[in-house]
Amino acid sequence: MNMTIKLPLDIQAIQHLLPHRYPFLLVDRVTEFEPEKRIVAYKNVTFNEPFFNGHFPGRSVMPGVLIIEAMAQAGGLITQLGYGPEAGSKLFYMVKVENTKFSRTVVPGDRLDMEVVIKRRIRNMALYHGIARVDGQQAACSEILCAETSRD
Repeated sequence: MNMTIKLPLDIQAIQHLLPHRYPFLLVDRVTEFEPEKRIVAYKNVTFNEPFFNGHFPGRSVMPGVLIIEAMAQAGGLITQLGYGPEAGSKLFYMVKVENTKFSRTVVPGDRLDMEVVIKRRIRNMALYHGIARVDGQQAACSEILCAETSRD
């Protein structure tokens, strides 16, 4: 598909493409995009995130599973942006997570920068490789397999 994407993508554009909403929409902005290849996006991590109430009181840390979810949502944006006018008509479910490593904690005030690439597409599935960084330092990396279904 030959469609022009105007960057950065703001939260309104992201909400058009992803079904997630507060408190589970974990991508705030898309800054780079290469169709069917790669995306760079970020999440501003604030103290107001609801998960910080219990993870952990007095020492707030973003749960690792939510870092993976944020990378999966960024991966979903690569695929959704490829659909052009049909963008937002598909749902993607996480099927498998492998080769995950957490290198540092993510805390309130951090900006979680995510770079996600498509490793391969097989029928209705996409395998993504994501790296999440804070201040240029790797916080996590993972391979994420997602399967596509229609929203109907």
